[in-house]
Amino acid sequence: MYLYPKWVRLWHVINAFLIIVLIITGISMQYTDRENAAYLMGFSRAVKWHNISASFLVANYVFFILGNAITGNGRYYKLPLKNLISDIMTQFRYYAYGKFRGEKHPFPVNTERKFNPLQRFTYVLAMYVAFPLLIISGFGLLFPETVINRFFGVSGLILTDILHISMGFCLSIFLVVHIYTCTLGAKTFSHFRSIITGYQEPDEQ
Repeated sequence: MYLYPKWVRLWHVINAFLIIVLIITGISMQYTDRENAAYLMGFSRAVKWHNISASFLVANYVFFILGNAITGNGRYYKLPLKNLISDIMTQFRYYAYGKFRGEKHPFPVNTERKFNPLQRFTYVLAMYVAFPLLIISGFGLLFPETVINRFFGVSGLILTDILHISMGFCLSIFLVVHIYTCTLGAKTFSHFRSIITGYQEPDEQ
């Protein structure tokens, strides 16, 4: 099944690369002070490449949003509220238990359902909640004059920093889990090949 057009694959590869760069530079900024260059990279270099990568990430995110709107790929991200929780739990049980028992996939991939309920839910949280908050908070840190001075007695800049780090951490965890779940296709490397070819092997039914 041809489920991943060229623009989706291009966006996906660029997005993954930029997130990895942002994780490395973000950790370096967090744990390396201005005088200490002994961590992953020097502080000033980490700041420079973090900002450059972030700018490309924002452009790539806009490309993703426009692509979904223009091509109709956005329909895969719509959450059907009916049976949402039960479907998510069914898929979670399959990943945690059923797959290793040889059970049939509860939500096999087809042209109308590219993501199973658990994937769709986490992708929506990642792409339409965490990413916007990461970008907005990053903008606030880059231009601190745009951030409110205090909120309930706490510095607005500190709250913005906490939000940015929290969203970065959540997306880092998402990346790790995403890589793992990509090994749970029809074959171990099926999903990885899909990003190269655009074709998805059917799940076991």
